[in-house]
Amino acid sequence: MLPPTAAVPASAVVPPPRRRPGAAAFRGLIALAAATGLVIECVYGDVLVVLSFFTVWSNILVAVVLGLGAVRAWTRRPPLPALWTGGALLCIAVVGLVFHLVLDNEASEFNQAAEIARLTGPRAVANQLLHTVTPIGTALDFLLLTAPGALRWRHAAQWLAAPGVYLAFALVRGAVLSSDAPTRYTYPFLDVTVHGYTGVLTNAVVLGAAFSVLGLAIVGLDRIRPAPRSPEYRISSERARGLK
Repeated sequence: MLPPTAAVPASAVVPPPRRRPGAAAFRGLIALAAATGLVIECVYGDVLVVLSFFTVWSNILVAVVLGLGAVRAWTRRPPLPALWTGGALLCIAVVGLVFHLVLDNEASEFNQAAEIARLTGPRAVANQLLHTVTPIGTALDFLLLTAPGALRWRHAAQWLAAPGVYLAFALVRGAVLSSDAPTRYTYPFLDVTVHGYTGVLTNAVVLGAAFSVLGLAIVGLDRIRPAPRSPEYRISSERARGLK
């Protein structure tokens, strides 16, 4: 009769996750940049108005997702679900692209370049943090510190819930506020008094299509890009989930 087999510790088969201080530090800095920009905006502006912008919604998402990602990288915990990390990347990427290509572009029909140029001091710092630093930082985290293969094509459709909810919020908010309320409509392409509901919905469809294309591009890139070459990945599985 064969002797009973002793239980083999899981750690003897699969090495335990390693602490990833580099990833933790970088994500912590991006989360801090988002939080700093948000705090400045709230201190120097009307909090209720500040919280009405999609830029702020997206940066709150980045602060939470990258902040949790930093903690998990430091404490050797599993990564966050790719649905959330990819969604944060998509939302903040749209924020950066819309700001630089539409709002801060004098050739754009909806440009606000003159107003943006007048920002000074902390408000100018917050503007750069929320529209430039966090989009670039989140993209770099995805490209350099995240294992590929986690995203699925269905995620691109699921991510459309974020702009859909925001569109409904923005239109309801604009309808409820008085016509002389400051920033009744948070973005010029959502201003019903200028474009009418038909024009605003047309703009929303165009932006929604851009969201879809960019979301599919992010998923496609995730499926073909090579894994980052770093000692942190030597014991990671080839198809790890989310942030690694």
